[in-house]
Amino acid sequence: MASGMLEGVRVIDLTSVVIGPLCTQILADHGAEVIKVESPAGDIGRHLGGRGRTPGMAPKFLHLNRNKRSICLDLKHPSGHAALMRLLEKADVMTWNVRPASMGRMKLGYSDVCRANPKIIYCGMFGFGQSGRYAEVPAYDPIIQGAGGVAGLYEKAFGEPRYVPYVMADRTSGLIAVQMIAMALFHRERCGRGQSIEVPMFENIATQVLTEHLYNRTYVPPLGEAGDPRLLNEFYAPSKTLDGYLSLSANTDAQVFPLFDAMGLAHLKTHPKFCSVAARFANVHEYYALRAEGLKTKSTAFWLEFCKAHDIPAAPYHTLESLIDDPHLADVGLMQEREHPTEGTIVDLRPANTLSGGARSDWLPAPHLGAQTREILAEAGFSDAQIDAMVAEGAARLHAPRAPSPP
Repeated sequence: MASGMLEGVRVIDLTSVVIGPLCTQILADHGAEVIKVESPAGDIGRHLGGRGRTPGMAPKFLHLNRNKRSICLDLKHPSGHAALMRLLEKADVMTWNVRPASMGRMKLGYSDVCRANPKIIYCGMFGFGQSGRYAEVPAYDPIIQGAGGVAGLYEKAFGEPRYVPYVMADRTSGLIAVQMIAMALFHRERCGRGQSIEVPMFENIATQVLTEHLYNRTYVPPLGEAGDPRLLNEFYAPSKTLDGYLSLSANTDAQVFPLFDAMGLAHLKTHPKFCSVAARFANVHEYYALRAEGLKTKSTAFWLEFCKAHDIPAAPYHTLESLIDDPHLADVGLMQEREHPTEGTIVDLRPANTLSGGARSDWLPAPHLGAQTREILAEAGFSDAQIDAMVAEGAARLHAPRAPSPP
């Protein structure tokens, strides 16, 4: 038994790559039983994010699919489809992340699944809401970052559009899907009814961007332009120090005035442009420029100690490499070495959040394609002969071990 807050919740997971696997891994990390349903080709995420030691077990896949079991079914084959429907009869949640029209063509739309299980929580994660003109547009993370305004923020701030160099649209939407599933499960506990959930990436990212930057266009008629000038300022970046960089945010008078003193700018504490939060906001570019110059006069170590002494929010600036070695992350044990049965010793990232009510007690390594096909089908009531027949006719596939790649 996994234990954890979601123990007893069964999730049938048809998702792939990042958005869906992140969602279901969080559910699994907190005790849900997640059955990862893969086609004979497998989750494409098995081949993205690094080569890995064994074909089909890329590093990113390992980080998004722990605590799950894999069954390989050809859902286009009648027997494979029938096996999935039998699994759904005893499931609590079904997740998927292809375009809704594809689910309809596979006879896996909400109405189809409800016939097998009326209480199912049916959660789809896809590019665009289905009542708009983009409904059938295929989407990956960069499509949504570009269409959702994220890349445009970079252009507004730095003169050139860029994508955030991690799949933030996928990951943000996957986290939102977890919230929606949790609420739907709670609602079902109270009312006894399942429901369909749609998590469109475009609308979710547009909402994140616009709640931050709709700004003076919040009003009708507009009171000014869109865009928060603090966040779009050229100095809204890690601050250069005498010997490196610093992550710093100082907003209140209690935070800003000690900095002015240390920078030799004590007179600015009474200057009409900088003497209050409102004044500094109205003159944000000048304030950021003065602060940037002042921080260059002393070392990173000095500023970190100074900010600690004056309770000013500041932290080290990390590169990807130095983040891995951050001492605080070591203190809290975020990265843990685990033994994967085929991949050897790996660095795993434990769940960042804790619940006093208890956590999952076991750990399942990210599975090979079809690693648990036989046991999952047997649990669903299929006999060995039936399973063998499904494998023989191509409706199901068992894991075929392959030798690890040479180092």
